[in-house]
Amino acid sequence: MVTAGDFKNGITIEYDGKICQIIEFQHVKPGKGAAFVRTKLKDIKSGGVVETTFRPTEKFENAHIDRKDMQYLYNDGDLYYFMDGETYDQIAVSAEKVGDSLKFVKENETVKICSCKGDIFAIEPPITVELQITETEPGFKGNTATNATKPAIVETGATVYVPLFVEQGETIVIDTRTGEYSKRV
Repeated sequence: MVTAGDFKNGITIEYDGKICQIIEFQHVKPGKGAAFVRTKLKDIKSGGVVETTFRPTEKFENAHIDRKDMQYLYNDGDLYYFMDGETYDQIAVSAEKVGDSLKFVKENETVKICSCKGDIFAIEPPITVELQITETEPGFKGNTATNATKPAIVETGATVYVPLFVEQGETIVIDTRTGEYSKRV
């Protein structure tokens, strides 16, 4: 149990039947009246942010989030299959829960599966991935404008904007948090 007076950024709590993470909090002691805690809570599952206030003595249940490394095996229509590297147990996750999180992940890559009380709500890809460019326009001499980019399709089918000097068949590093080109390999 955690009280509103003990809030810290990043703590996850159960509030109003949802799993919420504290993004921001502020203890307020007005000149008149009782003190209160103003907070911004992010619903972990839906991603929505809510601002609310609490009395400092209100108590909340800590929400424990499990992050487990699992290997992405394959996609079969509406289901994505993952395997635990230790027990070799396989699980299937619906495309709705996966969302866009695997657009830069190849089969057999390791990802983190986030769950709370056995309910999977997110998949975290590795921070950087190496992917080969399967399709892009050739760069021409004289195209030397600063920071000029062109679209390129990588082996997972995702589109990334790369500098003009990058050619088809090259392997590049992509930051999965932003979806941007980092460097050539």
